[in-house]
Amino acid sequence: MTLKEKIVAEALRQFSTKGFLSTSTSEIIQAVGTSKGGLYNHFRSKEQLFHAALQQAQKIWRQRNLIGLDSLPKPLDKIKRILENYRDYYLADSENFPGGCIFVNFTVELSDQQPHLAEAVNDGFYRFKDMLKRLLKEAEGDGSLKPEVDIRKVVEIIFSGLLGACVMYTADKSREDLDLTINALVEYLEQIST
Repeated sequence: MTLKEKIVAEALRQFSTKGFLSTSTSEIIQAVGTSKGGLYNHFRSKEQLFHAALQQAQKIWRQRNLIGLDSLPKPLDKIKRILENYRDYYLADSENFPGGCIFVNFTVELSDQQPHLAEAVNDGFYRFKDMLKRLLKEAEGDGSLKPEVDIRKVVEIIFSGLLGACVMYTADKSREDLDLTINALVEYLEQIST
């Protein structure tokens, strides 16, 4: 792992547990074992480090949550797999995100303090919703979704359910409650399918 990669990985861990605003670059420098020059040689500012950490977090999210989707022909099965992957591979990733879902943490922390940074995070939420909407439209098109289903509402139910699961799992680490939430969302998808 290069020094730049080590800095980003450590920033992710510290941002995840302490937040962006409460994490100092000197704490990251000390944890990585480099100097100010070592950090600022790769990142001109803490904000630039934020964007690099956010990109890495998004990459990890895709790697964890999109596992196995290509092998599934049905769009609703792909959504179910995303839900299961979110539970089994993403939320369980305490190495990269010991403080839970970094996107939720960033949004809560930054929406009032640094709205331009929060908007960069929220962009990922919008893209995820668009992906869910696209998969549901495919299911509607192939006849595997009941005709009376409102796709916009389904997207919000799934998205809100995942965010709620994330917040609660971060707070209490209850695998039982996490399983209950994910299973309820999967059952909901089964109820709206033909």
